[in-house]
Amino acid sequence: MTLKALIFDVDGTLAETEEAHREAFNRVFVEWGLDWHWSQPLYRDLLQTTGGKERIRAWQDRLPNDAPRLSDADIARIHLEKTAIYTGILATGELELRTGVAELIEAARAEGLRLAVATTTNMPNVAALTRCCWNAAPFEVFDVIAAGDEVDAKKPAPDVFELALERLGLPPGACIAFEDSLNGLISARGAGLRVVVTPSIYTDDQDFSQAQLVTGNLAQLGLGDLAALLADEVAQ
Repeated sequence: MTLKALIFDVDGTLAETEEAHREAFNRVFVEWGLDWHWSQPLYRDLLQTTGGKERIRAWQDRLPNDAPRLSDADIARIHLEKTAIYTGILATGELELRTGVAELIEAARAEGLRLAVATTTNMPNVAALTRCCWNAAPFEVFDVIAAGDEVDAKKPAPDVFELALERLGLPPGACIAFEDSLNGLISARGAGLRVVVTPSIYTDDQDFSQAQLVTGNLAQLGLGDLAALLADEVAQ
């Protein structure tokens, strides 16, 4: 089947955003008077839970039984405030796309391929990244965006990739997905997609054996290489 679309995860795949997310979480915890601080090793572990609100709940579940508990409403408010902090961090313009991302997207657009996002994060975070890295609104860069708050189940469930495929109007055999995490890989494979994985600084210890291709970055990866993956000819 002919390659017709590329579907990208956002955090860790398009750019190494997780440090900005971690900083935003830690700032909002201080603002709420919480004695929580997520170190890099702890955050690597917490990233096994997808979704910011879900991650806060997972952390809270680890605390002693006598520790104060946040309500779901409080968690939603904290996450909203954290999103505002994160978008402010990206507004400084210091975040860069990962190596090869801009070139691959430009090449795909030139060949008439469609571009999509399938992410656990929300639309404001996608918008913050596209403004920072492309100086453009999300739909000026991508034809389709499927976000985590639009589906019933987040990654590793396949829902968000299935939503992206539905909005593209394409079968999985006409698309390649790009991920950086095991949860994302499982999600994309569950939707029937072939997957290229570029491990991020927080996921480089995960098992990506289900991927069609694992590479340090997208530099030198051409559309012909991706078309070969659809034919199960793994590019070397």
